[in-house]
Amino acid sequence: MDCAEAVEAIFDGATIALAGSGGGLLEPDAVLEKLEQRFLKTGHPRDLTVVHALGIGDGKGSGLGRFAHAGMVKRVIGGHWSWSPAMQQMAKDDAFEAYSFPAGAISTLLREIGAGRPGLITHVGLRTFVDPRIDGGKINARATEDLVELIELDGREYLRYKPFKVDFAIVRGSSADASGNVTLRREPADLDTYAAALAAHNSGGHVIVQVKERARDGYVPARLVRIPGILVDTLVEVPTQVQCVVSDYDPALSGEVLSPIDDGFYEVPTGIRHIIAARAADELHEGQSANFGFGIPGGIPGILATQGRLGTFWGSVEQGIHNGAMLDGPMFGTARNAEAILSSVDQFDFYSGGGVDITFLGMGEMDGEGNINVSKLGATVVGPGGFIDITQGARKIVFCGSFEAKGLQVERVGDGVNIVKPGSVGKLVERVQHITFSGAQARIAGQEVLYVTERAVFRLEPEGVRLIEVARGVDLERDVLARMAFRPLVDDALLQQSKRETVA
Repeated sequence: MDCAEAVEAIFDGATIALAGSGGGLLEPDAVLEKLEQRFLKTGHPRDLTVVHALGIGDGKGSGLGRFAHAGMVKRVIGGHWSWSPAMQQMAKDDAFEAYSFPAGAISTLLREIGAGRPGLITHVGLRTFVDPRIDGGKINARATEDLVELIELDGREYLRYKPFKVDFAIVRGSSADASGNVTLRREPADLDTYAAALAAHNSGGHVIVQVKERARDGYVPARLVRIPGILVDTLVEVPTQVQCVVSDYDPALSGEVLSPIDDGFYEVPTGIRHIIAARAADELHEGQSANFGFGIPGGIPGILATQGRLGTFWGSVEQGIHNGAMLDGPMFGTARNAEAILSSVDQFDFYSGGGVDITFLGMGEMDGEGNINVSKLGATVVGPGGFIDITQGARKIVFCGSFEAKGLQVERVGDGVNIVKPGSVGKLVERVQHITFSGAQARIAGQEVLYVTERAVFRLEPEGVRLIEVARGVDLERDVLARMAFRPLVDDALLQQSKRETVA
């Protein structure tokens, strides 16, 4: 079919599972565009439920943004929302029921739905905003139904993400053969395309797959099939489909060839980002399994490259990429010359089961309980992405973020830091607005947790959050303690040093 014909089957009130990620990664946007046009022309389909694990779109209207019209959606269950500002605004305005779950929980829940099991039972999300004892994943006032429940098995607490029927899956591949077998061989990732298709097919639903072409000679090698034809109801051929926003087609991104990578491939961070990333990089040791998040942590590989430390650890990201030259910015979650590309469902199993020694992640707000918020800033839903899945499985967590926001200016002076202008918004608050990371859960799990800023480093301890380092040139009382909304524990050595500097 063509795209317009493919979306005619979608009915009012349907539940649609999407697969994709930012930067156009596996985004079936030609189909979604026709679905949007159909709604704008006819007012149908309306009252849809849209389910997506990772952020989908270009921030300018593609992907999830195709659904950002009054009446088109009734409910959204999303792992990451930032690639669609219009949907973020509608969630803020209570235009539909907005839920946000960990990306890995959504992906693996689709697998469980497809397998006919009673939802997803996992520790991921305990004591975060997803826990029904807190918010149950509800993001706005319109969201009232309980989609997550707390259960106990063998004396241990778990969350059960409840299953639901999936009426349609809209996913993308590279090409398909005459039997409808789909390969993703030219895509930079697999994501959860198979899980979404399985959930729809085994729910009695309909699977729409966008591909660039029908395979030459009508054959896709069996080992390269990612979605078998038995799951595919409708194929849509889109010859203009490009691999992603940075390349029409780069076989080094899809793992088909190796390409030369020069010393200048990694952009070395500057300013505050460099100061924080460089200090965080000190926590990584040879031979460790490591994960790097978006934002400030995404600059750590650039620091490691200047130190000649690339190749001394095993890196991975939630999109399923292992090693290789990781990309940052809009194509975060991909790599040139990756050594392995797994489905994101398999990758999240690796994370939630404890496969990562150390993870480096961003930090929106932090409080005295050691909690971190990155998922809801003000009234704007951002979503956790893979943040919760990764932090609740990693052995060690290093949060990376500036001490303050809005106007903060700092400079490096020798091996110290000079605060040129403080920020007007404090990030170390009395109580975080949204618990994306639970300090209490980390203590129960016995995890090692550090919080790295440009001027100070904190550690989570059984008794509370302890200040363990202050950068040279930074005054303990004036620049750190007086600008926090809570009083941390303070290492005696730092207190003694502060007294000596005051006397001098």
